[in-house]
Amino acid sequence: MKVPEPRDLVAGTWEPAGDALDLILENPATGEALGPAAASSAERVEQALAAADAVAGRWAATSVSERASILEAVAAALEPKVAEIAALESFATGVPIRQTLPLGMIVTGSFLLAAGQLREGWLTRTLEREDGNLTEVELLPWGPALCLTAWNAPAPTGAHKIANALAAGCPVLYKASEYAPYGSQLMAEVIDEALRAQGVPDGVFQFLHGGPGVGGTMVNDPRVRAVSFTGGAKGGQAIAAACATGHKPAQLELGGNNPLVVLADSDVDVAARGVVDLLTTLNGQWCRALGRLIVPAEMEEELVAAVVARLGTLKAGDPLSEDTDYGPLVHSRHRDLVASQRDALGGTAHTGTKVPEGTNHLAPALVTGVPAERAVEEIFGPVATVHPYTSVDEAVALANGTVYGLEAYVFGADTGQALAVARRIRAGEVKVNGSSIMSLHLFAPRPAWGHSGLGEEGTAETLRFFTNPRVVGVENGFALHSREA
Repeated sequence: MKVPEPRDLVAGTWEPAGDALDLILENPATGEALGPAAASSAERVEQALAAADAVAGRWAATSVSERASILEAVAAALEPKVAEIAALESFATGVPIRQTLPLGMIVTGSFLLAAGQLREGWLTRTLEREDGNLTEVELLPWGPALCLTAWNAPAPTGAHKIANALAAGCPVLYKASEYAPYGSQLMAEVIDEALRAQGVPDGVFQFLHGGPGVGGTMVNDPRVRAVSFTGGAKGGQAIAAACATGHKPAQLELGGNNPLVVLADSDVDVAARGVVDLLTTLNGQWCRALGRLIVPAEMEEELVAAVVARLGTLKAGDPLSEDTDYGPLVHSRHRDLVASQRDALGGTAHTGTKVPEGTNHLAPALVTGVPAERAVEEIFGPVATVHPYTSVDEAVALANGTVYGLEAYVFGADTGQALAVARRIRAGEVKVNGSSIMSLHLFAPRPAWGHSGLGEEGTAETLRFFTNPRVVGVENGFALHSREA
């Protein structure tokens, strides 16, 4: 597959990304080396920061209705390019095209949803006091916003951040992961062209390449006033510290070690389907994937066997093939890391998927016989540990037994009982009897607890994240210590 040469967009101009990283990109399906990952030069990064800062006031001054129309135009321009973006994402990440194509709806949908929120008045409200005076609450943009995405689904994740930041009135600096920049670059090219056609000034949207060095430079720059990051815990901790020092808001989604609690009345086949879905979606490389399977002791052997049987039906192969169920991991470096983390657990690995040799494939596995205290850290790949329990209280304790709290799942035939257990689990989102990658509700928040992150994602919450309230109204009193003249 032909991939675009790396270019960055700075202050309205596209130029080749001038620097190279110490990372050789690969075709995950073949292991073929593609050349070094690109990075924007220090000069281009400085120009981008200056351009965003210079245009911030002008973009913030545009009317809400004007921004809504611009976002709708961007969505219309992106629509015919979604399939191509999805193919580039599939090639770079190894995720099967059957998954990247449906996720492509997020690319256009994010801009349409943000535009709809603007038209519905989400940025303003009026409060009336008992004396009849009105108080206006207006959500205003922070200023230049930095949007950083991981490599597992960079274009959909980036589109969500970009659309909401632009809707809020923030100029956007967007950097995708150095491991998978291709789909994001094409998306950025389409966004840039659409914004130009709408007369949007240079610097309102910019796209850069690079790794932690480029990202860190921008995070620490005082001209960046808000940071939205999806990625690993180490990077998130550094961003949180920098944003605290700079008194700027940070929205961080840092992953999790997500539990699935199977209740004793669960249908084994239904539970097995959920386990396989959560273990292999995005090839197990997603923050809400299954990390720990918590199962009644008497059901463990039967459920593991059912999962292995279902894994055996998956076809592993080229991610660009429409009949591929399971693809390779993003890079040999990551595949080797996941394999070493799996082996370090001890226990017994159970898998049924036959994977091709000479690729970055790694057979998805359940690992039994691992003490709970050895399974507290996230493995960002198709590996999950199995933990038997003898009481619901023990199951809940196991589910809550890590520092993470992003996602959790509960399966049970009695929905009421399953919901009751779900309410006891410390996680931002708990799904009952389902394994969809999408959120429970279009406008529901997706918060993170503990080391899983900071702030909330979700359509409404992301838009509001990029803003700060200003309250204006007529006051009818004076300070208690004041005296009349």
